[in-house]
Amino acid sequence: MTVTQAAPFARRPDPEPRHNRWAILALLSLSLLLITVDATVLHIAVPALTAALEPSAVQLLWIVDVYSLVVAPLLIMFGTLGDRYGRKRLVLAGFVLFGVASAAAAASTTPLALILSRALLGVGGAMIMPATLSMIRQVFTDRRERAIALGVWSGVAAAGAALGPLVGGLLVGWWWGAVFLINVPILLVLLPAAVRLLPNSRERSDRPWDGLSAVLSVLGILALAFGLKEAGSGSLMPLGASVAVFAAGVALLVWFVRRQTRLSAPLLEVGLFRRREFSTGVAGVLFGVFALVGLQLMLAQYLQLVLGDSPVRAALRMLPLVLSAIAGGLAAAHLLPRIGMRATMSGGLGLVALALLPTLTWGVEGHPVMLACCFVGIGFGVQVSLLAASDTIMSSATESHAGGAAAIEETAYELGAGLGVAVLGTITTIVYAPALRTVPGVPEPGMDLARQSLAGAAHVADQVGGGPGSALLDAARWAFVHALHTTVVVSAILLSLTALAVATLLRRDRGV
Repeated sequence: MTVTQAAPFARRPDPEPRHNRWAILALLSLSLLLITVDATVLHIAVPALTAALEPSAVQLLWIVDVYSLVVAPLLIMFGTLGDRYGRKRLVLAGFVLFGVASAAAAASTTPLALILSRALLGVGGAMIMPATLSMIRQVFTDRRERAIALGVWSGVAAAGAALGPLVGGLLVGWWWGAVFLINVPILLVLLPAAVRLLPNSRERSDRPWDGLSAVLSVLGILALAFGLKEAGSGSLMPLGASVAVFAAGVALLVWFVRRQTRLSAPLLEVGLFRRREFSTGVAGVLFGVFALVGLQLMLAQYLQLVLGDSPVRAALRMLPLVLSAIAGGLAAAHLLPRIGMRATMSGGLGLVALALLPTLTWGVEGHPVMLACCFVGIGFGVQVSLLAASDTIMSSATESHAGGAAAIEETAYELGAGLGVAVLGTITTIVYAPALRTVPGVPEPGMDLARQSLAGAAHVADQVGGGPGSALLDAARWAFVHALHTTVVVSAILLSLTALAVATLLRRDRGV
């Protein structure tokens, strides 16, 4: 604890954060909720957004995905900057940037403007998110209260991704830009509350900060994602160039990791990955969020563009996923002490894989009961596995490495969200386009646009109208269902392999 020079003010910073700790937790949780909801809030808004801005398939993926892909590599950088220059200062700046970027996103009139606004949102989110966890550790000095607070933080982080489509569905019926504009009044309330409540942290200006590492991590992840998207669509560059960009991203990340091993004060504590439990826990977070967020985007489009649900109805149909995620968080707290981390995490991942299998029987007709059961299994299983993975990560790190472990967990969460949309979205595009055959009566330029995405096909079908328009929409729906089945198979295999790895690699434990 720092001691100020002026004696009359020497004790003031200590009791105030302690006295207001639960109010601080509520403020930090609401801040975290804004950040995590924004990762998935556009999933339901995709059809309305496509009709308004007419983005290409790659532009649409970037609109949805750039937020998480910007947040992920910046988390560790801003976490270390907060330690160096003060977390409160960084959070307040993040609030301002997040609000400005939200207003800019709502006012966007072109796909490029929205992509840039979403990227700025990611920068603001990355400035706020690391400090939420660090401040909880700062103000909750009692270990039992800290455990409760960290449980709330973890629950909000996971529930936010599940809640995003519901929020988006309720707002997009008014106007697609409302999914961003809603952030502004909330931040106008949070900003003065943060100025009054959040504690100041000790600045560590003596700690070295490596700017090159930050640049390598950001450029590496963005190049990786860009190369992956372009390899699937090929709209901006040929396949060879896309592969070269992807390879460059891999090379930059390898350079980043090797650099961290040589620095005395690295941005990323790569040494933590030598511990089997830690690496397994990170993999559980990464692939759990990968499946949740990536599949949410595909299923939200399935509900609206295949089954014909309105945005509000689609959001309400996804409500079981949100409720089951909350129930999974409560259940995991009781399961962990009884059956241990290994069984809880592998069981949760396995449940998600099993819950996905019935979707392979879906066509263009509705299955309301089966749909609800699948959503319950996905939400419950993901949340159980995420909480078990978080417990595994933090328990396998020493107290001196707790901050670095938390930063890696947050990065795995956001990277999983970004890669889930990138990988599963790319697979969907690769499978969907060839499956949509030419429809008589639809001009070739219209077919080219229809093959970019199901939302684009719906737009073309509406313009063509009549029999050809109906035939195009039917063919596009079946092509999308075929692509959805492929992404489900990929996700189920990946989750099953991760569950098997957890069951194999984690040591048998008897609970906590």
